[in-house]
Amino acid sequence: MTFENLGLAPALLRALDEQGYTQPTAIQEQAIPLALAGHDLLAGAQTGTGKTAAFGLPLIQYLATTPQEVATRGPRKPRALVLTPTRELAVQVHDSLRGYGKYLRIPSTTIYGGVGMGNQLDALRRGVDMVIACPGRLIDHIERRSIDLSGIEVLVLDEADRMLDMGFLPSIKRILAKLPKQNRQTMLFSATFAEPIRELAMEFMRDPKQIQVTPKNTVAETITHRVHPVDGSRKRDLLLHLLAKDSRLQTLVFARTKHGSDKLAMFLDKSGIKTAAIHGNKSQGARQRALNDFKAGRINVLVATDIAARGIDIDQLPQVINFDLPMVAEDYVHRIGRTGRNGSTGEAISLVAQDEAKYLRAIVRMLGRDVDLRDVPGFEPQTPIRWGNSAPGKAEQPGGERTPRRNGPQKHARRPHSEAPRHAHAGPKKHSSGPRREGDRRPGGARPSQARPAR
Repeated sequence: MTFENLGLAPALLRALDEQGYTQPTAIQEQAIPLALAGHDLLAGAQTGTGKTAAFGLPLIQYLATTPQEVATRGPRKPRALVLTPTRELAVQVHDSLRGYGKYLRIPSTTIYGGVGMGNQLDALRRGVDMVIACPGRLIDHIERRSIDLSGIEVLVLDEADRMLDMGFLPSIKRILAKLPKQNRQTMLFSATFAEPIRELAMEFMRDPKQIQVTPKNTVAETITHRVHPVDGSRKRDLLLHLLAKDSRLQTLVFARTKHGSDKLAMFLDKSGIKTAAIHGNKSQGARQRALNDFKAGRINVLVATDIAARGIDIDQLPQVINFDLPMVAEDYVHRIGRTGRNGSTGEAISLVAQDEAKYLRAIVRMLGRDVDLRDVPGFEPQTPIRWGNSAPGKAEQPGGERTPRRNGPQKHARRPHSEAPRHAHAGPKKHSSGPRREGDRRPGGARPSQARPAR
């Protein structure tokens, strides 16, 4: 299969050829013909699968080949709207779409917070066909009446699951209320399909075609998973101990908050390990410099939040460390997907304190495989991980106690209920990996029909 077989315009094919794209990815192969045919689309695709081109190429071709109704007065109304969860992704999508449409001259702009509104207002006054926006700043423009969305013909929601996780659902609904309901094509891309996403899709989409390019929550078999129980107060010291074993090893470290990422990066850097942090409060230039330095080996450790790490693509990254476990089990898959690529081996290490046991349970059940729990000598937790009535995925034990497995000899026996098991077992596969957040549970009913990828 080639791009020529998908029905794309010669100007798009020329731009793709210049950028070195020769064969479509699975999501592009399935989505582009459906989008060109004008269907609404509900697509399951994670970052790194080529989804931007999957919606961007048909979008640009539509704008280039379908004339706009002539406005009687005022600037040209936007015809296409792409909503993204972060400014980093908005810039990335905009750059990609400009590259694909370089020979078609589709006027476009980005709208996101953290910067002044002047340039955005100027672009909107001049008139654009395509807007790539974050929901919060777009609401600001709607309230100022500096943007008119009544002419939108194509809507794309990119990384819809992430937008809902970030609390953008009310903003999205406000934006949808400003869009025309008739003669609008809508495409929604999401790595996961929690119930609120399905409900949202059914509210504003018309008989969407559904595609899924990879099995949900796929984890490479070449990745090993290891958990080190540790008291929360000693996590930083344990992380430094692990990294110091080979300070040349490239490692991506995940922290839960922006402030925590900065503090951790500063601690590691002062301890002699070349480190940088990447998160949403950093400027676009600072994030790009940190990423470039990491790829080039000028720094050995990159500390990132989940949001900022979206789009990081590094071949043969040997190690990912979860300094903080993600609160949403599916995010574990997104994190460790940066290692073990293309058949290479990788290691996913998690530092887990007692108060994170519930997150670990959900992760182990979702993985459906054993996870090695191993104390690090000198860092054994004073407060061992307690599983409650059962270890992850195992049947309940009488009295809430279970005799854990141990690796090697032990000096002192502890009471069974106060000790972490040596392996967290997945056990029988469950229907659900637990709630994504309070009041936001994954569906237990039928899944959408899944088109299996060609690759």
